[in-house]
Amino acid sequence: MSDEVQRGFVRVRMDLSYDGSGFSGWARQAGGRRTVQGEIEDALRTVTRSRETTYELTVAGRTDAGVHARGQVAHVDLPEELWAEHREKLLKRLAGRLAKDVRIWSLEEAPAGFNARFSAIWRRYAYRVTDDPGGVDPLLRSHVLWHDWPLDVDAMNEAARPLLGEHDFAAYCKRREGATTIRTLQELSLVRGEDGVVTATVRADAFCHNMVRSLIGALLFVGDVHRGPEWPGKVLAAGVRDSAVHVVRPHGLTLEEVGYPADELLAARNKEARNRRTLPGAGCC
Repeated sequence: MSDEVQRGFVRVRMDLSYDGSGFSGWARQAGGRRTVQGEIEDALRTVTRSRETTYELTVAGRTDAGVHARGQVAHVDLPEELWAEHREKLLKRLAGRLAKDVRIWSLEEAPAGFNARFSAIWRRYAYRVTDDPGGVDPLLRSHVLWHDWPLDVDAMNEAARPLLGEHDFAAYCKRREGATTIRTLQELSLVRGEDGVVTATVRADAFCHNMVRSLIGALLFVGDVHRGPEWPGKVLAAGVRDSAVHVVRPHGLTLEEVGYPADELLAARNKEARNRRTLPGAGCC
């Protein structure tokens, strides 16, 4: 599939962050629901005085309702003359138009072959949870989950290790018609900070729907000793949803960073990422 920028347009990379509490996710929706994509596209249309045209954003990772982002990346294709006219002041004008729970930090002309979604080689999320018997610090309540059982972080890390690598994560994903659930989980580790908050770092080449929150749900069941450390790996191997794997609440989850290859490898990665994946040895039918 070609991803060439249309003649007369320029592709612009956008780095942004948002507090997901007030959004119904990233993707624009019908019915007037407030979304990050809708908010930015509307602001872009207004500040560039393009009232009859919406320039659609493509994003690295479509976050669900309530999920936050610190290092989200998107791109938008703008007419060359519009970009030339507005590029010097566009960032500041968007800052004046956007609500305070979404910020754009940079707008730069993207290198050849760049696609915010398909050129990415990894996405890194953090999930934050506390087991403090008193609950969550009120100043962190929108970003940290309270788990009302003591957590054994060492047991959770032990349970996480067999999940690393390339697997079919069907047991931890909400299935979507025609979409593969094969992913490469590059990192899954948990650390308890001095404040008692446990931060799980989850990095993969890509994620399927609900994958991170399902993985965390399984690890929490190990951490509070409802299941043994071997259980998440057994669920993965079974390949089907287990009713004991809960999709934890979204507000503890933040997209922290998106990684891309060197500029000369962007186009190749863009093409590679569009191929449907199979596991080694998998049959064709």
